[in-house]
Amino acid sequence: MKVTPTALPDVLLIEPRVFGDERGFFFESWNKRTLAAAGLDADFVQDNHSLSARNVLRGLHYQVAHAQGKLVRVCSGAVFDVAVDIRLSSPTFGRWMGMTLSAQSKQMLWIPPGFAHGFLVLSETAEFLYKTTDYWYPEHERTLLWNDPALGIAWPLAGAPTLATKDAAGRPLSLADVFA
Repeated sequence: MKVTPTALPDVLLIEPRVFGDERGFFFESWNKRTLAAAGLDADFVQDNHSLSARNVLRGLHYQVAHAQGKLVRVCSGAVFDVAVDIRLSSPTFGRWMGMTLSAQSKQMLWIPPGFAHGFLVLSETAEFLYKTTDYWYPEHERTLLWNDPALGIAWPLAGAPTLATKDAAGRPLSLADVFA
């Protein structure tokens, strides 16, 4: 696996070695020993799998207690994936990075605790998989406003996104619960 820092150095791009032939392909999507040697030493407790239609925007989610690190990937379709640094003490506080993840590229992102995370579906549908380092606690979940002008996220939208009620009601960074 190749591990490369992104524009937000704590967010890592992970590119697995893919072995393919006329039968299909094989790759390791997680290898604790290999990734620990590359600096990503995480213990995962939960796997999540979602299916979303084109133009669905999910996020930007995080938990104020029981902060979750997430290893994310797409197994069908494509999404524009976004991470926002909401660690007040970080030199990259309030900055975001985004990139297209697809089933075709097989690339993954490591989004550490202290970041808000979301994605926009670019394909007809997309199946999104992510491993988390802590469990989901709905009472601690928060949503950062996906279109906060202070963040200026350049979502590749084709019209208005389809949002869940909680995502439409997200808080701007200036009013959000953030990490110290």
